[in-house]
Amino acid sequence: MNIELGIDRRGTAAGMRPASYMRPVFAALDLGTNNCRLLVARPLMGGGFRVIDAFSRIVRLGEGVSRSRRLSDAAMERSVAALRICAAKLERRGVTAVRAVATEACRRAENCDAFIDLVERETGIALDIISTHEEARLALAGCAPLLDPTVRGALVFDIGGGSTELMWLELGAGGRTRMIDQISVPQGVVGLTESYGGDRVSAATYVRMVDEISAALAAFEARNGIQRAVERGEVQMLGTSGTVTTLAGIHLGLQRYERSIVDGSYLQIDHARAVSRRLLELDFAGRAAYPCIGRERADLVVAGCAVLEAICDTWPVTRLRIADRGLREGILVDLIAANGV
Repeated sequence: MNIELGIDRRGTAAGMRPASYMRPVFAALDLGTNNCRLLVARPLMGGGFRVIDAFSRIVRLGEGVSRSRRLSDAAMERSVAALRICAAKLERRGVTAVRAVATEACRRAENCDAFIDLVERETGIALDIISTHEEARLALAGCAPLLDPTVRGALVFDIGGGSTELMWLELGAGGRTRMIDQISVPQGVVGLTESYGGDRVSAATYVRMVDEISAALAAFEARNGIQRAVERGEVQMLGTSGTVTTLAGIHLGLQRYERSIVDGSYLQIDHARAVSRRLLELDFAGRAAYPCIGRERADLVVAGCAVLEAICDTWPVTRLRIADRGLREGILVDLIAANGV
């Protein structure tokens, strides 16, 4: 899948005619447990799409949901404020088709229907609360081009705010993928941080986090026997989440996050563990000082490291491919195909 980044803040792509003269404009909006993210794109003649606008804001919609089973008023206000910005972008860009989805926080919250109604009244955006299966399918559609077609088995995972999605795939001729099994673990970085803390995390607490996730993955391994395929060298691993892109950025020593460098890169698991240990030794302020983390995510990153460590303990591959793409890109692929472009 060819993805071009050509964001132009003026409302039309640089050097091109206004949107009304162009091919259709598609938009994908993902309201997750932690982030609100938007991509606006035009399809390319040769396949794929060109991103013409984007938005991302940490809204922490799922804050406290693991305990209360409800979306808080403050979290809903933050999310609606971000969605108003998204709505303005959709109008300004002349979007012809949009899909807006909500994930784990809304799946869990008892008051999610009231929130969905509020969003539509305030912004005009109709949110679709998707299942874990649909979330995994879309994430895979977005990042599948990064899979190596010469390696038969693939583990693809997405460490989210409220849950972790993991897929076990078989790759066939021409890079076609077949979903063998999938699991949605109801632990993500927000819930784990609320349970275990996000300032100073002791080594013992970190081990408890890893053990909790490992226990949740055990049944998935038991019914698929993936470890045997790993031992034979028949498994590749692809991660799509803020956790893995952050670890890759830190390992690469980036002074600011650069998607073009991180997306599609490889991270040795030993290097990922080393970065995780370095972050574990720091407090909130120390982690926030890293330009690839910042204050908004400094309390969440250790929990993400614990999830990744549990995955790599369960399936000890030697390296991980990093995807800074996923659910939103998958939505765009679907929209483009559905509109016959």
